[in-house]
Amino acid sequence: MPGVWQGVHTAIVTPFRDTASSSSVVDEPAFRALVARQIRGGVQGVVVAGTTGESPTVDAHEREVLLRIALEEAGGGMPITMGVGTNDTRSTVANTERARELGAAAGLLVLPYYNKPTPEGLRAHVRATAAVGLPLVVYHVPGRTAQRLSPELLASLCDIDNVVACKEATGDIQFGQDLMLLTKKPVLSGDDFTWLPLLSVGGTGVISVVSNIAPAATVAVWKAWKAREVLDAAARHRRLYPLIRWLFSQTSPVPCKAALASLGLCAPDCRLPLSTGQAPPPELLAGLT
Repeated sequence: MPGVWQGVHTAIVTPFRDTASSSSVVDEPAFRALVARQIRGGVQGVVVAGTTGESPTVDAHEREVLLRIALEEAGGGMPITMGVGTNDTRSTVANTERARELGAAAGLLVLPYYNKPTPEGLRAHVRATAAVGLPLVVYHVPGRTAQRLSPELLASLCDIDNVVACKEATGDIQFGQDLMLLTKKPVLSGDDFTWLPLLSVGGTGVISVVSNIAPAATVAVWKAWKAREVLDAAARHRRLYPLIRWLFSQTSPVPCKAALASLGLCAPDCRLPLSTGQAPPPELLAGLT
């Protein structure tokens, strides 16, 4: 299992139809095509119903639809991870149980947001979710949860039985290094702009937004790194960097969906309260798709 948690895992968007009304629905054909495009691009895995997939506004039935489609498209050829975390342990456990029943490879467990649990509460939350038996990737994203854990506390969560990896999204390379001194679990970057630097100090990959737009170009960074072609990896990362900066110029996935729409791959619309973004400058996409 540890070897699975490396390379590029795409945090895939959730395309919608009829978002101007209160009855918006998942655009299933568009989602299927997006997953297929990721597979053709050579990514190592796909994460559905994460932050980039607008998890706060995707209901339980829609999560199942997304997971089923991704599993069908992958056909067992790559791990499909489903976002399971909420700020309520009961619903998190229920999400995890369903993901396991449907055949997800793992659950992406964002740490509880808004209610700011104590260290004891965090440990109990992760243990309760891990008891379901589905492998878990703990997701540390202080910008969304309002809690920046100490490396020591995060490492203790990573070392709970059945936690198989960590998505680390502080954007702080020193934090990542400190964490990797304290746990042997794989650490993947949750920030496209830091993932190559994190690889250089022991990180194992990225759960990526930019790979939604440019899967093959993002995977090429990983392949160059694995081949120890460090200068080539750096050059490829620099080429992606202007697009990465633009993708995080507004709340994700607003820019990402706008970019996908400009490529004709899905509608630009997000579910309220996220609004629709503007298309990127064409030069950001030139030669990357």
